[in-house]
This record gives sequence, C-alpha cells and structure tokens, in this order.
Amino acid sequence: MKTSITLAAVLALASLTAACGTLQGLFDGDRAAANMPGQLEPIHAAAIGQDQAVFWVSSNGCTSKADLTPVVRQAGSGSVITLRRIKEDRCAEVQPQGVEMRWSFEELGIAPGARVSVENPYQMTPSA
Repeated sequence: MKTSITLAAVLALASLTAACGTLQGLFDGDRAAANMPGQLEPIHAAAIGQDQAVFWVSSNGCTSKADLTPVVRQAGSGSVITLRRIKEDRCAEVQPQGVEMRWSFEELGIAPGARVSVENPYQMTPSA
C-alpha cells in the first residue's frame, strides 16, 4: 500500500514537472517572437528545394525582398525559417496570387542539403 502511494506521488510530481516545462516553452516562444524584427508574415505558399527557400507573400504592388527578413533558428537536427515583414507595402495594386520571394541557403546561413521547415501561418488566396 505504501509503495502504491509513493508511486502515485512520484507520477503526480513528474506530470507537474512536465507541465511546467511545456508552459515555460510556450512563454519562451512568446518572448522569442517579441525579440524578432517586424511582423509575422502570413504566406500563400512556401517551397524548400535545391538549397533554396521560396515564399509567396501578399503584395499591394510594391513588396520587394528588402521588405521581408527571414529569421533562421536551429531546431533539433534542422533549421526553422520564420519570414517577417519589416516594411509595409502601401501601394494600391493588389496582387491576388501574391509575389514570389526567394532566398538561397547560403544567404540564410543554412548548410546545403539541410532539413528546413517554415513557421509562418498560411493565408488563403482570395477567390476571383
């Protein structure tokens, strides 16, 4: 009986410790996002291949590569790219399909052939 009470206490303590770690991870993610430049950019699509990262982003007609910045961080055995908009596009010629922006792994500081994922939320292309 005493063993089962001790085991139950250990399991309860272990689950509380795990929950604290999970919550801490969530708060650390919020702090990390607050330290990133600009705003998180919703994307229409992304493709990773041939040591390049290609994104399709919204544009009002004036978006250029200089208006966005890819933030790269290590995660496990790969890299994670978060695309951030650092300059708002205030033009009036909306591009419904978005515009293509491309970065080489070399530009991003990512090793050739590395495993890469994208952290941005996806935005549906408006219907015609």
